[in-house]
Amino acid sequence: MTHGGCNAAGAARCLPHMARSVPKRDAPERPRGLHMANDIDLYLGKRLRRRRRLLGLTQQQLAGAVGVRFQQIQKYECGANRISAARLWQLSEALEVPIGYFYDGLTDRLPSEMPHERGEASGEMLARKETLDLIRAYYQLGERPRRRLLDLAKSLNTELEAS
Repeated sequence: MTHGGCNAAGAARCLPHMARSVPKRDAPERPRGLHMANDIDLYLGKRLRRRRRLLGLTQQQLAGAVGVRFQQIQKYECGANRISAARLWQLSEALEVPIGYFYDGLTDRLPSEMPHERGEASGEMLARKETLDLIRAYYQLGERPRRRLLDLAKSLNTELEAS
């Protein structure tokens, strides 16, 4: 028999004081090593996003190539989900880069010294739309014009440094 119209399903509604009497547990402190792991996940995700955009792929297209949903690619890119070794292999194949590409630039620095948190000029430069457009246009050229354009750019840089 229920009291005052309360039943098992409505117990939370009928006994609001009970919900408040349960103490809230504090989240345990993270071990020191996990902070760096999260920074590595973020770094790999940023490298993944950079390469995907460089190739002009959507998250949906990349997801289809590796057999996951696009939401999974979103989670990888923002560092919310870790990328397994097998998935990293698939992503490297789909993005036509060696696995080491994802770790390029990652060192034993402290998390606060990682490039993505410092806002290094090179990282900011590669994130610009005009840089991505330039790189896409460069890779649409044949091998010989690409080599000539690279030589031209290097010679212009040498001239600027000399003056």
